[in-house]
Order: sequence, then C-alpha cells, then structure tokens
Amino acid sequence: MKIKNGLSSSMEDYLREIYVLTQKKDEVRVTDVAQFLGISKPSVNRAMNTLKEQGYIEHEHYGTIHLTKAGLEAGKNVYDTYKVVYKFLTEMLELEPADAREEAHLLEHDISKGTRKKLKKFMKKKK
Repeated sequence: MKIKNGLSSSMEDYLREIYVLTQKKDEVRVTDVAQFLGISKPSVNRAMNTLKEQGYIEHEHYGTIHLTKAGLEAGKNVYDTYKVVYKFLTEMLELEPADAREEAHLLEHDISKGTRKKLKKFMKKKK
C-alpha cells in the first residue's frame, strides 16, 4: 500500500471509481461504489470517512458522495494515468485487454504526472 500525496493506492482507487461513476450518474452513493468495486458497504463507508477527513469528498451518512476540488483532481489524475497506461500496453506492447487492465491498475499508482504527460504525448505521435 504505497502512499503518494497522502493517499494510499486503495484510497486512489476509491477516488478513481467515484470519479468514473460521477461521469455516468448524477448521484453516487456508497452502494454504487461497493457494487462497482465488488466490496462490502462497510469497507466503502470506512474509506469514505477517511477521504472525507482528508478533504477529498463531501458525504453525509446514507447520502450522496461528492468529490471536492481536490478529490476531483486526484480521481481524474488516477483515471487519466490508467487510461494512458492501458492504451500503451494494448497498442504498443499488444497485451491482451484483461492483462493490460490488471497491469494498468498496478502502474497507475506509481507513475508521476510528468511521466504520464510524456507517455500521452508519445502515444499521440504514434497515431
């Protein structure tokens, strides 16, 4: 469980999934996150309390989850990193999609913003 910017990999996962869900739905609840990640609601509630204490989300018990500005930025960054790594793995290294998803998920937590930008630029040149 590597910690970057005060966030563990698992907390980054929660922010990424909340970000993805907010792109698809008007309201995101603990149940949505639990179903999306395939984990229990009590586990999600504990994580939401942590993210709320750290200022990444706004959430009242049994209410909807809203990303703060910091949460939106963090969730979007993790998701963008995942997407560019996945694209690189599938298009350049020709990994199978399932393998690329797993690898991208692992790598999304360890690549710096600068490396992500360069990887994105590299992928645009290869089109």
